[in-house]
Amino acid sequence: MGKIKGIKAVIFDCDGVLFDSKQANINFYNSIRKHFGLPPMDKDEEDYVHIHTAKESVSYIFRNYPHLIEEAQRFREKMDYTPFIKYMKMEKGLKELLERLKKEGFGLAIATNRSNTIGPVLDYFDLRRFFNIVISSLDVKNTKPHPESLYKILFYFGISNKEAVYVGDSMVDYEMAKKADVFFISYKNKKLKADFHVENLLEIADLLLPSD
Repeated sequence: MGKIKGIKAVIFDCDGVLFDSKQANINFYNSIRKHFGLPPMDKDEEDYVHIHTAKESVSYIFRNYPHLIEEAQRFREKMDYTPFIKYMKMEKGLKELLERLKKEGFGLAIATNRSNTIGPVLDYFDLRRFFNIVISSLDVKNTKPHPESLYKILFYFGISNKEAVYVGDSMVDYEMAKKADVFFISYKNKKLKADFHVENLLEIADLLLPSD
């Protein structure tokens, strides 16, 4: 495996990279549909809510019930996500990777389309202490795949686009990284055109850290 040189910050997506959170998301959005007397989401809807913002997701899963969208959005905003966090599974090797990168002086960040749920998730898994900055959909005017999230993080660290790498798992992640012209590592998705593909988070350390 080759190396990516000159990197000063590693930026992560949340869902699908830090966590296997698909079941948690499915349960969350199905609970909203159930509240309004609707059946569970279909496969296409499950895939959609996994990578889009909460607002976009509710609009999509209620697209056939336009008269309910506004009320569903208000209901979603008041929901407590905490009961759903237990369905999330932290990816193997995550804390070890973060500890190694932190020790070596890398800046660590998250750029996610999650909204007000990212904070409780990081607290639940004791991960907030690792990250210098977390950008959610509430912190930008333009969500992924727009590169605003990455631009904010680059500005925070005071680095150029070629001094950062973004780790993602979806086409939305790839498109954002490409628009920002930062290195892109695809996690568990070989279908994406990426600078590097990894199947295990600890492989990222092999890409960034000097060999012993």
